[in-house]
Parts: sequence; C-alpha cells; structure tokens
Amino acid sequence: MTSPLMPRDPINDHLLTPQNCALLVIDYRPIQVASVASRDRRELVNNIVAVARIAKLYELPVVLSTVNVKTGINQPMITQVTDILPGEPIDRTTVNAWEDEDFHAAVKATGRNKLLVCALWTEVCLCFPVLDAIKENYEVYPIIDAVGGTSSEAHKLVPGIRAE
Repeated sequence: MTSPLMPRDPINDHLLTPQNCALLVIDYRPIQVASVASRDRRELVNNIVAVARIAKLYELPVVLSTVNVKTGINQPMITQVTDILPGEPIDRTTVNAWEDEDFHAAVKATGRNKLLVCALWTEVCLCFPVLDAIKENYEVYPIIDAVGGTSSEAHKLVPGIRAE
C-alpha cells in the first residue's frame, strides 16, 4: 500500500474534516431532555456530551441555540453541554432555529458548508432547520445518536432518520 502523492485538502475535501464543518447544537434544555421517549435519556445526554467533547477537541466552530430562555418561559441549555462548549447560546423566539436571524447569521459566519446537527426534538428542532439548510445548499449531517424525539414513531418518521 502506498501513500498518495498529494495530501488531501482538509478545507475542500468531500469528507468531513475539522477544517470544513461546524456543529449546531439546538434546544438541549431540561424539559426537552425529559420529554424524549425515543431513546434512554441518560444515553442521550452521554451522547451529546461526547459530541461536545469531540467538537472541543477538534476546535470546531459551534453554534448553540435555545428558545425563549430570556423571556423566562424556558430553562437554559443543560450544563452538561455548556460546561464543555464555550459561548452564549443564541436564544430565539422561533420554533425553527433557521428562521432566527442571529442563528442563521452565526451559521453563515462559521464559513463552513458542512453542518453537523444535534437537536431535540427530532421531529421539530432537528427536522426544520435541517430541511432549510439543505435548501440553501448546505451539506447536513444529523448526529442521530445524540438526537431524540417525543416518541419512537415520531423519531422514525423523519426522513433520513432511523431509530434503533
């Protein structure tokens, strides 16, 4: 076996690299975690923590987002995530994170076209921004092990998602 003569370009590679992707973490709030029924909640939290640690290790740009925390309607993102990932989550009032101007601008500001996405719930917080990002020609990769829905059926019915 021989090595390639030219090293791969980590920015323009068709594969995911730390230089060409960003991580989006959407709505990991206590009430969202408590309502997940498509997988074990402890496993879900462990999986998002693992994703957060990997993102930090590889120095990926990360966009965190919550909904209606500043209004007092909802609690902040779970500390298991915010203890690892720096930055203040973008707090929005829209259900679909992609429709929030600050969130959308933060994603664009990463300069990355490949998006790794983790969100609760599969059928809302993940599905809506993923479909919108695809429409804008982003390559989107939901990290299914760190995602959950309000039911196994809801999780399974989202296109491209396969529940265990």
